[in-house]
Amino acid sequence: MAAPGSDAALIELEGVTKDYCTGRVEVHALRGIHLTIQRGEYLALMGPSGSGKSTLMHLIGCLDTPSAGRYLLAGRDISTLDDIQLARIRNRQIGFVFQSFNLLPRMTALANVQLPMVYAGRPRRERDARARELLALVGLADRVHHRSNELSGGETQRVAVARALANEPALLLADEPTGNLDTRTGAEVMSLFDTLAAAGNTIIIITHDEEVAARARRIVRVRDGRIESAAEHN
Repeated sequence: MAAPGSDAALIELEGVTKDYCTGRVEVHALRGIHLTIQRGEYLALMGPSGSGKSTLMHLIGCLDTPSAGRYLLAGRDISTLDDIQLARIRNRQIGFVFQSFNLLPRMTALANVQLPMVYAGRPRRERDARARELLALVGLADRVHHRSNELSGGETQRVAVARALANEPALLLADEPTGNLDTRTGAEVMSLFDTLAAAGNTIIIITHDEEVAARARRIVRVRDGRIESAAEHN
């Protein structure tokens, strides 16, 4: 494991636990997670239902904080931050891609990609240029003015990827990004992630699909709130 605060390490989880209550039942979702993810890694996170992988994703994505242990993102201790600080980090440092796309259906592809930059306070001209650049990157330069409800599933997910890249995040976090796509379209979207990884982006794919996970360079498997294995994959 890299030393805490190491320049090479983007994510460092040190003895992270997460407990919560469901009614009168206490759930130990994560039990002492130790994990380091280097800058530029392309990693798949896998595990059966109830394994803790979704909870781990929420913590890595700064949607929640640990019950105990430390989470360092680019050397900063996320465990101590309040909701406003976490929201700022999500906007500036983490790009999310969801299974259900989460685009605003009556807004154009261009406007959807601009949204994170609006929240970040970037100037209109800069937002427009950056959004057009990203839509061209994902192969949708000719769909800029189409509403998201006028796009195919694969095109919609590519818009979501472009939106996730809008603020040049340190981390791209994709939750079951092919879950609502057919096999061919899913493979096209994964080829886009492969290209982004080759360009040096740090990417974590949360998936139950072994074929999707095989695209990554490392597969981390979670079971019963613990990391079962973390193997390099060629």
